[in-house]
Amino acid sequence: MKWFGMAMTGVLAFSLSACGGGGSGTTNNASGDGGKTEPAANASTDSSKPAENITITFQNIYPDASDPKNQMMKKIVDAYEKEHPNVKIELDSLNTDQQKLKLKTQAASKEVPDITVVNPAAQMQPFVDADLFAPLNDMVEQNGLKDTFQSGILDYYTFDGNLYALPDGNNIGVVYYNKKLMEEGGVKVPTTFEEMLEAVKTLKGKGIQPMVIGEKDSWTGSFLFMNILLRTNGGPGFLKDVLDGKKTFEDPAYVAAIKAFEDLVQAGAFQDGATSFDYNAGENLFKTGKAAMYYMGSWATGGIETAEVSKDGNVGVFQFPTVGGKGNPDEFMLAPGSAFAISKDSEHLQETKDFLNYFMLNFPKEAFEAKGAVGIAQNVDGDFKAAGYSDMAMNVLDLFKKVKGGDLAFDNTMNPGTTQAHLSGTQSLFVEQKDPAEVAKELQAAYEDNK
Repeated sequence: MKWFGMAMTGVLAFSLSACGGGGSGTTNNASGDGGKTEPAANASTDSSKPAENITITFQNIYPDASDPKNQMMKKIVDAYEKEHPNVKIELDSLNTDQQKLKLKTQAASKEVPDITVVNPAAQMQPFVDADLFAPLNDMVEQNGLKDTFQSGILDYYTFDGNLYALPDGNNIGVVYYNKKLMEEGGVKVPTTFEEMLEAVKTLKGKGIQPMVIGEKDSWTGSFLFMNILLRTNGGPGFLKDVLDGKKTFEDPAYVAAIKAFEDLVQAGAFQDGATSFDYNAGENLFKTGKAAMYYMGSWATGGIETAEVSKDGNVGVFQFPTVGGKGNPDEFMLAPGSAFAISKDSEHLQETKDFLNYFMLNFPKEAFEAKGAVGIAQNVDGDFKAAGYSDMAMNVLDLFKKVKGGDLAFDNTMNPGTTQAHLSGTQSLFVEQKDPAEVAKELQAAYEDNK
């Protein structure tokens, strides 16, 4: 798969440079503007024509009103509607799994909303093959928008020379921890997976919830599992080796990852009924101080930083540790973000492009002001520390500078059939203990069936 090699090359380049521009927490070309937003230039229109009243449906995955990205989205939308009184932006805000399911249904009936959300690489491919999205090559050149994105990031959303979506994030997998609860439990930040298991057991024994997860949205468990696999494999590239026919899912590294993941579950790491908690519900347990650790992509930083749990610098962050003595903590799960695509059949195609251009031009500045700019896909003009970002957020920015490569999520790499088998199989481990070798064998069979 040609895109995979290109993606891995690109992600290494932009991960190393994403947050490395100068001191005082400044990323890239800091202009010292303090993140203040000026109205973005809009695409030119023919002012001689009467303005038609139109509605643009904007599907998004920012449903949590307490999250900075939800707040800045509404701020940008409100500003645009005031500047364009004939345009109404109708928000369709869903959590990630809800949005994925809804888009599949909409795509099947060729009723894709004006703007929708897609994930990079393999997850986008079926929609692109179905010719559902409008190329954005022309729009991204307007008002210098293309130059706001970090080097290499747009490659994940480009097929046969056409750019089909604009990403909101460029993230890494990290572990957030509640300092007070860790101290009360008498445990230290683990540097190995074995220490993490012991910490889980100790915390559990003292009545402290060790970790939380929103496994109703099955990608969350997969994302954690893949970080374990990144370690048991001794480095990145396991799925690429499967695709290239060099390995199978019955490889010892994959079986070892299943075993380690099951050990974590069986030790009582996660809350009861984890599969009934969606992403937001799981994360909110950590944000309200009810758990000691939380593994997630760095996109969660803004929401955690502005939550009560972060008061008085109570939240820290650490790299996922080695597993069985294998792996390099400086290799991360790499997560080029979800992205906004425009329906090729939009009744208001040009107006939709104009709005998305405006939205993305203002995105980094508004995200910066809302304390939500850690891990976005665009360059940020502003001094994070001077703007009041927490020590935890600054630590996450420092982790970006340590990235020495890593892996993409399973569902950004494999075909949908194999991905579903993996997601379902991983989710089942939360409710019953299984033979790791048998789980691996079942996944290999699903892969063979879906080639």
